[in-house]
Amino acid sequence: MFARTIRLAGVAAALLATHAGLAPAQKTAAAKPAKLSWGPAPPSLPAGAKVAVVSGDPTKAGPFTVDLSMPNGYRIPAHFHPSEENVTVKSGTFLYGMGDKLDRKAMKPMKKGESGSIPANMHHFAQAQGKTTVEVSSTGPFVVNYVNPSDDPQKNVAQKHAAKKKKG
Repeated sequence: MFARTIRLAGVAAALLATHAGLAPAQKTAAAKPAKLSWGPAPPSLPAGAKVAVVSGDPTKAGPFTVDLSMPNGYRIPAHFHPSEENVTVKSGTFLYGMGDKLDRKAMKPMKKGESGSIPANMHHFAQAQGKTTVEVSSTGPFVVNYVNPSDDPQKNVAQKHAAKKKKG
């Protein structure tokens, strides 16, 4: 599990053939706002999740923390980030796996209170089991790079928009 140091079949770029370790997440010292303001997740994530900024600004350079709330079954296809990502499960069960393609059989569960880190550029994927909320901290600007470009919700929207323009 993420809460302990784990050895996982590795990835990074086109998936490393070696093993990569996950280290426990570092706690942020930033004070949390009294009440979080929730809104739709950024367009770089699949539709259906909600996000609240806890500290910092994920769109700018520097540290940030956000809470991500996902409905049951919400999936994030294989992707990577240019900076380390720290995740703590606040509620529900967060399923995660390492690799170039979302593979349900390869996923491991993280339960409430468990946390861990994913190194920069490591290919990973995730799914919510039950309504799940995680705290994510990293260094901005936050970028989601999908391993398979067709999984990128922003590109899918742009392609659909272009197709509609072409028809009409």
